Amino acid sequence: MKLFLLILNAACLLLASQTTQARHAEILIDAENGNVLHNIEAAQSWYPASLTKMMTLYMTFDALNNGEIHLHDTMHTSHHASRQPQSRLGLHFNERITVEEAILAIVTRSANDASVVLAEHLAVTEDNFAIRMTAKAHSIGMYNSYFMNATGLPNDWQVTTARDLALLAFKLQHNFHDYYHYFGAHNFIFKGRKMFGINRFTATYDGAEGMKTGFTCNSGYNLVSSASRNGKHFIGVILGGRTSNERYNLMTNQMNHGFANDYNVTTNIGTMPTNSAGLPPHQLDCASGGASHHDASKGYHQHHTKHLNKTKAHQRKHKKHH
Repeated sequence: MKLFLLILNAACLLLASQTTQARHAEILIDAENGNVLHNIEAAQSWYPASLTKMMTLYMTFDALNNGEIHLHDTMHTSHHASRQPQSRLGLHFNERITVEEAILAIVTRSANDASVVLAEHLAVTEDNFAIRMTAKAHSIGMYNSYFMNATGLPNDWQVTTARDLALLAFKLQHNFHDYYHYFGAHNFIFKGRKMFGINRFTATYDGAEGMKTGFTCNSGYNLVSSASRNGKHFIGVILGGRTSNERYNLMTNQMNHGFANDYNVTTNIGTMPTNSAGLPPHQLDCASGGASHHDASKGYHQHHTKHLNKTKAHQRKHKKHH
């Protein structure tokens, strides 16, 4: 009997461990109207990793729409941009790159250096750009998102939710018809080199249109995807896959269920509750540093209050300027 109980206890511990490891966030919405078909912890705070670059591209497309910049404008690489870690395009100090090349480098290669070049071109410094990113995010309804850089490189205070990212993808599609197609790029030519995309879902899933991958140890493997079939059009978000394959499998599963009409509308992305974000998990064992963040909710919220005040000040300054 004692042996049976020991075995049962070990099995329960193993199951609990697997359940903890399998934790992730996901959401599937109708890309035409924003109706939510399915979600798991979509309001839970999470590290965005390179999905941050979707917000960088939102800012870029917004500036293109407003005539502030143009696709063939030439930008120069700063020391700061040239020192960005992988993944990167490999830009050297003072090397030239066009706005369009930077967009394609971000979509296909998730290039950190190209992201910073764009950020500095639009806002002089990456810090200023991050404040503008947060201001824009809140203005379009991403109330639980805070951006500290243009790349998604690890920062304990840079957070989002699956719900916010689904809304961002929805806005990217509906607000930027002239530029949304870039998210479907599989490759591009830069300085005579052909650069291939790294998004396997976009390359292999029937009906996939594109969007963005992301990974850090803290976030796990993230993915935002859009796909169309037989008159149906969905946006999906996966945050916290334990492996790259898992995020693709999770996305494939929820997309397949969506196209099979297995889900029912529960709410709309615009009216979905956003007040339970909490603190983001540190998803993978390779994560290091910032672990005490979990026990520092007071400091966490104080930091974001300070960041939000900077954001509001920026908005007031912008309105006064115009």
